[in-house]
Amino acid sequence: MATKTNEVDQSASINTIESKKIKKVLKDPLTTEPISEEGENPGSNSDKGFEGFGFSDKLLDTLSKKGYKEPTPIQKAAIPELMLGRDLLGQAQTGTGKTAAFALPILERIKTKQGPPEVLVLTPTRELAMQVADSFRAYAEGNPEINILALYGGSDFRTQINALRRGVQIVVGTPGRVMDHMRQGTFIKNKLDCLVLDEADEMLRMGFIDDIEWILDQLPNERQMVFFSATMPSEIRHLSKRYLRNQAEITIKAKKKEAQLIKQKYIVIQNSYKLEALRRVLETSSGEGVIIFARTKAITLRLAESLEALQHNVAVLNGDVPQNLRERTVERLRQGGVDILVATDVAARGLDVDRIGLVINYDMPFDSEAYVHRIGRTGRAGRNGEAILFVSPRERSFLNNLERTVGQTIEKIEIPRNETINQHRIDKIKERIYEASSMKRDTKEEIELLEKLVDEITNDLKISPKEIALGALNLALGKSPLLMQDDEAWLNQQFNTRQSHDRRTDRNRSRRRNNFDSSSPEKDKARYRLEVGYRDRVKPGNIVGAIANETGLQGNNIGRIQIFDSYSLVDLPKGMPTNIFKNLKKVKIMNKELNINLCN
Repeated sequence: MATKTNEVDQSASINTIESKKIKKVLKDPLTTEPISEEGENPGSNSDKGFEGFGFSDKLLDTLSKKGYKEPTPIQKAAIPELMLGRDLLGQAQTGTGKTAAFALPILERIKTKQGPPEVLVLTPTRELAMQVADSFRAYAEGNPEINILALYGGSDFRTQINALRRGVQIVVGTPGRVMDHMRQGTFIKNKLDCLVLDEADEMLRMGFIDDIEWILDQLPNERQMVFFSATMPSEIRHLSKRYLRNQAEITIKAKKKEAQLIKQKYIVIQNSYKLEALRRVLETSSGEGVIIFARTKAITLRLAESLEALQHNVAVLNGDVPQNLRERTVERLRQGGVDILVATDVAARGLDVDRIGLVINYDMPFDSEAYVHRIGRTGRAGRNGEAILFVSPRERSFLNNLERTVGQTIEKIEIPRNETINQHRIDKIKERIYEASSMKRDTKEEIELLEKLVDEITNDLKISPKEIALGALNLALGKSPLLMQDDEAWLNQQFNTRQSHDRRTDRNRSRRRNNFDSSSPEKDKARYRLEVGYRDRVKPGNIVGAIANETGLQGNNIGRIQIFDSYSLVDLPKGMPTNIFKNLKKVKIMNKELNINLCN
């Protein structure tokens, strides 16, 4: 059956659906917020917000309480199709609000009767499974009869079995653990009527494609399938053709200009020194409001206590904070009653406060979408913003992926030293004195009284105006020292350790570049060069999968594979047909064309 697709540009209406094949194409910023540009007409119901989708009052009330006002472009495009029960293939960059795009229509259409699972959402990592499950729970607050369960490895199997037996409507899980339950018979699959494959290209990159196909083959014939992917490799396209039926197809084109308002930086720091580094970064921050993102609830509480001890005005936002207190905290942050908010990812979803000038990623986010969501809390309303990421030496390999996601370089900076902090303190005092000197009192009588007070102090105490100014400064500073004179030995150790690590990494790369198997390929094979390598995060399984899908070769017919920094070598059967060779040139791995060529 031919695929029915819809085409919409930003200047056209989503509801323009013709009988011919058309493809939906929208533009979206790298934030979870909707675009509101002059001339945009994303759909006939766009002016109604979420009410235009036909959601129940319970769901609309929950969205309103959580600060969701307008749907993002992918939500505008996907929700109407999913409400109709259609299969969907969606391509959207991280941070576009796609979790809500599939979660909201699922919650609206689900039955509340206890029993076997009705919905299965597959994610590539346990962290993402937990995050998506938490999002479902947040959206389902108004309907406590809906039960959501996260299934992933590393968690007690027996506890998961008991939860499945009690009855859950929605399961969010990783492929391996879902397969374990299906094989054990503890996951009853005959009632499943919807499957969502989230981060499909990441599943492919991690080598889960066979597991995914096995799970898809277990599903009932009558079911809805939804695939979301940031990129569209040929393998995912083949998978959609095999399993999706008459699907809607949506592509969201990301606009980078909003992200470019945010100066993105990172600091390499050992975990044991992170709190001290945070203290120093906050000392030099010029941002009016700051959000610090931490990975767990426990870390948010520990950070808040430490920052309060340093006289910072801090509040906490995590999953344990009740909704009414959450709303009051956000309002205090908006009005200036709180300057620093320490939060987890899920708790800060939908947070919209213009005065946030700095976002600090105290912990590395679970994935690229979480990073985009975090940094999108600053640079609001066309303002400039700053985002700083704390990276441990072991986490540096994740930076390339984040840079590809946001489409710009994340700048490396050093931890502020005493000299920098002291200069910042002095500059801040000057600024405050200038502002205070320019400030006008409410009445003429108060101005005259202050002037008289200065004269009396000068005459009665016999001190000069300079001494009065010094006294006022001492009064403002209190007992806190003006200059920081902390020991910086740990900073020097950090710097030396990092330099040693960089030199060692360079040596290993050089050794790897020169340490390849120069032996000739087997008699029936020829050696080919592929323009993808370690820098592209390519693994042998990616190469085997891409070649096998395009040529039909079995894995055992693909010979030796050698991967280097910027390219790879692979031995393939001699006499490859010209048409297959041409097609292989255009095949993409990790969103980069193989550009295959025969080695001399």
